[in-house]
Amino acid sequence: MTSPAASSSARFAGEDLARLKKYLADNLLRAAESEGLPADRRSAFFQKNIGAAYEQTQLKLPDDLQKQIFEQVLNDLLGYGPIQPLLEDENVSEIMVNGPKKVFVEKDGKLIKSNVTFDSDEHVLQIIERIILPMGRHVDADSPTVDARLPDGSRVNAVVRPVAIDGPSITIRKFRKDKLKAEDLIAFGSLTRQMADFLEACVRARFNIIISGGTGSGKTTLLNVLSGYIPENERIITIEDAAELQLQQDHVMRMETKAANVDGLHAVSIRELVKNSLRMRPDRIVVGEVRGGEALDMLQAMNTGHDGSLTTVHANTPRDAISRIETLVLMAGMDLPLRVVRQQISSAVDLIVQQTRLKDGQRKITAVTEVAGMEGEIIVLTDIFKFMQTGVTAEGKVMGEVNATGIRPNFTPRLEAAGFKLSADVFAPKSSAAQNARR
Repeated sequence: MTSPAASSSARFAGEDLARLKKYLADNLLRAAESEGLPADRRSAFFQKNIGAAYEQTQLKLPDDLQKQIFEQVLNDLLGYGPIQPLLEDENVSEIMVNGPKKVFVEKDGKLIKSNVTFDSDEHVLQIIERIILPMGRHVDADSPTVDARLPDGSRVNAVVRPVAIDGPSITIRKFRKDKLKAEDLIAFGSLTRQMADFLEACVRARFNIIISGGTGSGKTTLLNVLSGYIPENERIITIEDAAELQLQQDHVMRMETKAANVDGLHAVSIRELVKNSLRMRPDRIVVGEVRGGEALDMLQAMNTGHDGSLTTVHANTPRDAISRIETLVLMAGMDLPLRVVRQQISSAVDLIVQQTRLKDGQRKITAVTEVAGMEGEIIVLTDIFKFMQTGVTAEGKVMGEVNATGIRPNFTPRLEAAGFKLSADVFAPKSSAAQNARR
């Protein structure tokens, strides 16, 4: 390859910078390959030799621009290109690449456009390939969507043309290095001490719990927190599309779905894994999210002795969660009457915990709701705790509080039989919120 033309200009056009970066990257890769360097030794080699490769261009760029170019080239070679600094930024919780020139991030619950850009569609595709290749997954025009994860557990979704009209897209939900606990959620205002004590008792007493919420509401975070209450002496099977749960117990068996190969064969779905988990002597089954026919298998497991199961579902209210599960059960292909489906749900599910991302970015548990059986054709739901919004500040911050409704759940005797006798204070509402809740 010929060296880019020398230039004393301090201002480079975008194409010139892209050509320079490509030249440096190709030069370093060729040198590493000629020396037969393994992957684990290339980082030090690239950092040591990038300066020499740059000197061959005879360019005299300003120091700050030169440093920026070196960082970008090394990120392309060793990391995930332009988004590497965003992955290293602890304040960024989500990264959204909407084509090469539009990269957004979520910080403190708010979406903002970053100043990060890619050189081209091909540059974005290169990073997508780097992410999915270690997992044996592929993406192309015939299979234009793919789910994957980074080595640290961050969840990744990528979409390419023709589905992604404005260019390849990457969405990364970052993995928290520090595992949140109930105390952290209490400090954040996501739940109260009363709720934490109640939920801990429900998990330890082996109640079946569904966490309901919208996209980005914090369902997986809450699932991690609740799963932390599972006793150490129980065998836990986790099932996910892309493994991201951070269970701290010792006896955990993690399973992950497998995408189909290039011929569209040999996929392994969540439903198949749920069925298989029943043969693995589980004490607890934790499913990252139910989104298809596996909902029926999950309910049947809950109804046949596998108590204490946990999962999440996409829904905006506890009542919507029931409707969503009904729909998912019908997707299993079984011709079941709706009343039978509802009976399965009401007998299997004990509790629905509603997680919500408020308009100002706050994530809160907005309802803890008992599934209290059936009356006629309708599943009865009873709110034990509920969030009441009282207003919005001038800065747009949502005001309100989570409070007990004053209603004791019907399954209180089951809690007590399991050794959890909760004090009356757990279910006692604060006076102001109680009045609002009753209205």
